[in-house]
Amino acid sequence: MSRIYARHLKRPFDITVALLALVALSPFLIVVSIFLAVYYRGNPFFIQERPGLNEKIFKLIKFKSMRDAVDGVGRNLSDEERLTTAGRILRKTSIDELPQLLNVLKGDMSLVGPRPLFVRYLPFYTARERKRHDVRPGITGLAQISGRNALRWEDRLELDVKYVETISFKTDMKILWLTLAKVARSEGVAVLPGTISRPLDEERKNAVDRNQVS
Repeated sequence: MSRIYARHLKRPFDITVALLALVALSPFLIVVSIFLAVYYRGNPFFIQERPGLNEKIFKLIKFKSMRDAVDGVGRNLSDEERLTTAGRILRKTSIDELPQLLNVLKGDMSLVGPRPLFVRYLPFYTARERKRHDVRPGITGLAQISGRNALRWEDRLELDVKYVETISFKTDMKILWLTLAKVARSEGVAVLPGTISRPLDEERKNAVDRNQVS
């Protein structure tokens, strides 16, 4: 039954729920979009390339939480310097993630699955960890209800693979329910993830360098 759900029922379920959610939330999303367009004096959306199913690159959509600011030589300022007051609120409440419902409708993402990480991380996964791309990435996932950014990278990625290996309707419903509960309590949200854990590529590159030195 789980295999039937994963192959034939998960996608129709995603489309149905995402469409209903977008219709129900459309007045709110329009208000947020207009507010951010005025607040940032421009595009209210943040769009970034991420790897999805079979590592195919797609454009992830979020509400913008940082201002466009660079230093004297044109380099982006740190995330902490660019994060705005409105952006903190959007991240704390997870409202910034809502535009990804459009990614779900487009087929780039699922409601539940491994979170789409940065393209630059691709060379640093183990063979087992690459299985996280055997399914569509999700707005939420098993790692997100199990500790999110507080987890070590090895644990987060192992949870992603575990999800891929055990997909079921029951699991998806449980993850969605626990995600809503955590969002309602603003639990486990890292407004600046970089202050909790190091980027995967930096961590693993440094580990390789240390091994070579030793």
